[in-house]
Amino acid sequence: MSDYRDIARQGLWHNNPALVQILGLCPLLAVSSTVTNALGLGLATTFVLVGSNLTVSLIRDWVRDELRIPVFVLVIAALVTAVELLMNAYRHDLYKVLGIFIPLIVTNCAIIARAESFASKNRPAPAALDGLMMGLGFTGVLVVLGALREALGQGTLLARLDLLLGPAFRDWEITLAEDYRGFLLAILPPGAFFGLALLIALKNLIDARRAARAAQAATPVPEAAEGEGDAAPAR
Repeated sequence: MSDYRDIARQGLWHNNPALVQILGLCPLLAVSSTVTNALGLGLATTFVLVGSNLTVSLIRDWVRDELRIPVFVLVIAALVTAVELLMNAYRHDLYKVLGIFIPLIVTNCAIIARAESFASKNRPAPAALDGLMMGLGFTGVLVVLGALREALGQGTLLARLDLLLGPAFRDWEITLAEDYRGFLLAILPPGAFFGLALLIALKNLIDARRAARAAQAATPVPEAAEGEGDAAPAR
């Protein structure tokens, strides 16, 4: 069980694909202009990560070493094609918004990296959990960055959520400021770079403070000097 907890911690925080490995930046920076777009791409990427890790783990004993990378890419491409067709069929408007970034999931270095470094060396259950946690970690960064950019750029949150979750969520949009004129830089790609840099800096600050507290707690308290505090000898 401790191994599974470590896998979860690695994917969500310590080895987060976006904040630590700095992988998959193309869709991360291009699509995260709103929460809806970020969540849609994040869920698609998570599905591919779980599916590819599980499949690679299941077939790892039958794939020769010199063929493993082409086979891994073929597995990932098949899963991405399935996601693309499903989104085109059931969430066509969101599919049009995300555009080329759905098929570009095939080239996401985080997916092939997890297939090569983890799934090909572990059993199916840990491999699937690793894909899930890495996907959720990536999705979390996407959503936070999308919320930051949408709030600053448009003054809203959860705009057009119905594109992803259906008509029942059409009225979930939150207006943060009436008559907000917007902040164009937040919506443009440079705003995505600034936002991601702030998130990485925040994570590093949190890690540094936690490490400092842990080091302070581990430092032994010096013993009192010998004889200190003893009562003065009677005369």
